[in-house]
Amino acid sequence: MHFDQLETRSPEQRAQAIFGMVPGFLSRVIQNAPGWAAHLNGIDPQAVTSCEELAKLPVMRKTALKDIQAANPPFGGLATSEARALGRIFMSPGPIFEPEGRGEDWWRSARGFYAAGFRADDIVHNTFAYHLTPGAWIVDAGARALGCTVIPAGPGNTEQQLEAIERLRPTAYCGVPDYLKILLDKAIEAGKDASSIKKAMVSGGPLFPSLRQEYLDRGLQVFQFYGTAEAGSIAYESEALEGMIVDEGIILEIVRPGTGDPVPEGEVGEVVVTTFNRDYPMIRLATGDLSAVLSGSSPCGRTNMRIKGWMGRADQTTKVKGMFVHPEQVAKVAERHPELSRVRLVVTRDGEQDMMVLKAETVNHDAALVDTIAQSLQDVTKLKGGVQLVAPDTLPNDGKVIADDRDYSS
Repeated sequence: MHFDQLETRSPEQRAQAIFGMVPGFLSRVIQNAPGWAAHLNGIDPQAVTSCEELAKLPVMRKTALKDIQAANPPFGGLATSEARALGRIFMSPGPIFEPEGRGEDWWRSARGFYAAGFRADDIVHNTFAYHLTPGAWIVDAGARALGCTVIPAGPGNTEQQLEAIERLRPTAYCGVPDYLKILLDKAIEAGKDASSIKKAMVSGGPLFPSLRQEYLDRGLQVFQFYGTAEAGSIAYESEALEGMIVDEGIILEIVRPGTGDPVPEGEVGEVVVTTFNRDYPMIRLATGDLSAVLSGSSPCGRTNMRIKGWMGRADQTTKVKGMFVHPEQVAKVAERHPELSRVRLVVTRDGEQDMMVLKAETVNHDAALVDTIAQSLQDVTKLKGGVQLVAPDTLPNDGKVIADDRDYSS
């Protein structure tokens, strides 16, 4: 069973329908969004009728949005609707501001939830953060569009969440992959009943095979959802669990990192997306995420392009416990402590949880310094991490300030 007939179109029908819209879409965006007009200056919208022509347009890098918005607040001239016409405005780390327009399922996330088996009789325990950032709202909108009831749990307050789960009996979980295990383990320790949860939609970090198997052994079906604050839904898993199926509302390309040039099918590259959002369109947004196209179509009958899922970052930015950590943040921690020279944030896994340790070169190995650096790390990144002081000239001289040493194959 599928969400609608769009999911089972032939690739030729899909391409014809999408690129039949593109010229008019680009013309309206250029007319109504001065930021896009400047970015796309000189292009002929009527000529963009194929993937090959689309690939000739310049990419818009997500990493550039902060500066573009700062120069022309609030959205850098990239929105086609004025701020007062929007439903919500969010602020993600950077800061980067993202709008949410009015209307049902504005982020187009219902399709992915339907593929994961979510239906109108489900009660969804949503542990994504509702404060400032849009993640929880993307999930909330899609689940409610299907008729689900949503518990706006947010992150943290585990004991209170377990009380809500035992009393309200949610059938589904949404949040980062790791936190579900924390809830289930804590429920056993506290003697709380969390057995009502039978399915989950996770995002904000990789779902490692070992963790997926652990959930399966516990009787839970867990599916992954991939989206961004700028583009909404990008791809999702179905019951086939063979890659992630690209959302029907976007055009997805895989390009060579640092360029806008598409790579051959199967080659790992950077995810670039074009959305047709009526309030906040994105044209060849370079997300910074790595993935690759899988050949063929899904055994579930959905015929759109599939990707392998999230395979890391094209730059040094990485996700830890569902939160982006940027090289600029690591540099800011170092600036607070002049006694440090070279620093390197190392991200690993401990069991089924993300861990990060800031390694810093210094001649001062005082324990008090470790504590103050750890506090700075938490203040800047909003995440707890360890600190390891090492001798000068110990860390590699390779320009890398974030090293993601997690094994994504196991």
